[in-house]
Amino acid sequence: MPRASLSIARLDRLLGRRTTRSELTELLFPSKAQVEGGEGDVLDVEGTADRLDLLTEGGLALHLAGVLGSAEGPPALTPPRGPPFSLVVDPSVVPLRPAIAGLVVEPPEGSTLDDDLLAEAIQFQELLHATIGLDRRLASLGMYPMARVRAPVRYSLEPLESVRFVPLDATEPVDGGSFFEGHPMALRYGRFGRVDDRCLTLRDARGEILSLPPILNARSTGEARAGDTGLLLESTGTRASRVGDMLGLLSLVFAARGWRVGPVAVEGGGGAGDGSAVLRPRRLHLRATTLAALGGTDLPPAKVESLLRRGRLAARRDRDGWSVEAPPWRPDLHAEVDVAEDVLLADGVRAEDGVLLPSPTRGRVSPEARFRTRASELLLGLGFVPLYTTILVPERIVGLAGRTEALAVTNPVSDQFARLRDAILPSLLGTLEHNVRHGYPQRFSEVGPVVRPAPGSETGAETRHHAGAFIASDRAGFADAAALVDYLSRSFGAQGVREPAPLPGTIPGRAAIVRLAGEPIAELGEIAPAILHELRVPMPVAWAEIDLTALLALVRRPA
Repeated sequence: MPRASLSIARLDRLLGRRTTRSELTELLFPSKAQVEGGEGDVLDVEGTADRLDLLTEGGLALHLAGVLGSAEGPPALTPPRGPPFSLVVDPSVVPLRPAIAGLVVEPPEGSTLDDDLLAEAIQFQELLHATIGLDRRLASLGMYPMARVRAPVRYSLEPLESVRFVPLDATEPVDGGSFFEGHPMALRYGRFGRVDDRCLTLRDARGEILSLPPILNARSTGEARAGDTGLLLESTGTRASRVGDMLGLLSLVFAARGWRVGPVAVEGGGGAGDGSAVLRPRRLHLRATTLAALGGTDLPPAKVESLLRRGRLAARRDRDGWSVEAPPWRPDLHAEVDVAEDVLLADGVRAEDGVLLPSPTRGRVSPEARFRTRASELLLGLGFVPLYTTILVPERIVGLAGRTEALAVTNPVSDQFARLRDAILPSLLGTLEHNVRHGYPQRFSEVGPVVRPAPGSETGAETRHHAGAFIASDRAGFADAAALVDYLSRSFGAQGVREPAPLPGTIPGRAAIVRLAGEPIAELGEIAPAILHELRVPMPVAWAEIDLTALLALVRRPA
């Protein structure tokens, strides 16, 4: 899950009170975030992907103020005092990264951007890049100082030869070609903002480059600094909805501190308009019947309204439930079930509320699992290298081993995963083939599931667990396989009876079945030379396989 390292001191300043790590752990217990550690002033917080707003000091303080009862409802968004701002979209960007939106944020009267807020905004910006932006592939964010930008800002796709700017982390100007060929950020993200010999640019009215989305800002017009009196926030991406979510979440960092927040008009492009859609609250309806069905009890209407407001949502009672407004930093609220979840979490999630259903494995490992673990340990003690292979095996290996009863997969993604193994043997044969370049002797084993046809069952198959092993060496033979089966069965207090039997994939007369109380519990033998030749294995191979499911039922309990 996403994680962020926050400052307790900054959080305390926003809350207007001191907190302790243990108190924060308790306060976050009924939320979708939790304290995961940290030392000193650092608070490591982990949250679910749908509550990224809790992974920044501003958002977390907003949430905790509601939990503590010191504030209710969303903070008011006051429009900026400055003149309107606009973005102009050139049609050339449409095939590559068509969506763009912007916001203007201004500090309260007499304040400026400080180092703490700037650090928080940059950290949250990168978190949003990694999550919603899918490492900038789907959307990215930029912050620019309003004092050094002249409106309108033009978003276009330009020839590389016309691009020249000072990157944010440099002091000397570079041309577009050199930037894309050698700069680390361009090498990582360049493919998202370039087509052939053209790249995306944001230029202000003076022709100054603000950034090359989604790669890097310019140093002069694209560097936000402490002391700035207003910022332009922009997001570009492949879809308008994702761009809006990114901007809405980033605005939370500033709105939580009382900054003014206003839209930026977009001219041209598919998202043309006054830009207010980014900040417009989404209206949702929560029916009382839905809340009662999900919560299992009826909550008093006044309490529901209080819980919604303490969850920092705007809510009012209507005819059959509540009308709720979700702020722009809550993109997770799409339907009434999402709002109901917020109410139920705010009502309190306590450890004693859980009901633990009856289970034969509660508080301990099942006897079956302990039995299989014991078999694995015995094989390891004999010097067999443990394998962990998939239950799906290639059609070729199944045919080679003669395991014709192995169930076929309908429309397999590959011939390598065409069958469900009915024994460990096909996986062992595949291991032999993959290890022909390594030295001999080789000893491999696996304890794992197999699927056997079961016509009388609901699915037509049953899952059992086998322990299989092979020895590949110039002296490997039937006696080695027989000794292995005898050792394993005796380790569980059983003594089977061995009888000759023709087994697929083995040499006639050099294979057997082992029975216990008349039931078959194991198969063993020497692998047929024709199979070894096909696998290019130059050594004799002895193989043994025990049905642990059958053996456990007969010995009744693990040793």
